[in-house]
Amino acid sequence: MKIIAIGKNYVNDLSEMPKEEVVPLIFTKPDSSLLENDADLELPAFSNDVWYEVELAFRIGKTCKNVSEGEALSYIDAVALANDLTAKDVLKQSREPNKGPWALAKGFDGATPISKFLPIAQFPDIRNIDFSMSVNGVETQKGNSGLMITSVEKLIAYVAGIMTLNPGDVVLTGTPSKGAGKVNSGDEMVGYLEGQKMFSTKVK
Repeated sequence: MKIIAIGKNYVNDLSEMPKEEVVPLIFTKPDSSLLENDADLELPAFSNDVWYEVELAFRIGKTCKNVSEGEALSYIDAVALANDLTAKDVLKQSREPNKGPWALAKGFDGATPISKFLPIAQFPDIRNIDFSMSVNGVETQKGNSGLMITSVEKLIAYVAGIMTLNPGDVVLTGTPSKGAGKVNSGDEMVGYLEGQKMFSTKVK
């Protein structure tokens, strides 16, 4: 399976929505980064600055290649909530001065805590899904899919025009523009989807 992720994909409100088409910022994460079943997170030894980013995750249900935006949603079979953990210090090093890849900052073991998947039929309006994150009982991030710069269907169509999406592949769709923060030992991160608790990750 592949994990396809997108960066910088949210505005605070619709008045900030770009007037012109935006090319999505795409990166990949290895399947070994997945942290499932509310397993505890062990922070990587090579970083002192790991941040959390709560995101909607969409699972591909059938082979998807060269599809239109109008067809794209029919290739999704389930929705989950994920946490796109980022080693910020490593990411900064890769960005400057050589514009290197994000793999080390985004792909370490446990870098993608993810909830169970819920059938897509439970979400009649993909453009209006609420989700949030709390850390140690305090809400830190809150978002709605309607504030995506590149919508889910546009994102699926864009990626599928470049690479084939296979059943089981997961697409992460970006984090709300505010509220991401540093992860510390002893923290508990809890994600909510439409008010339903979806994952709880305790940090060793």
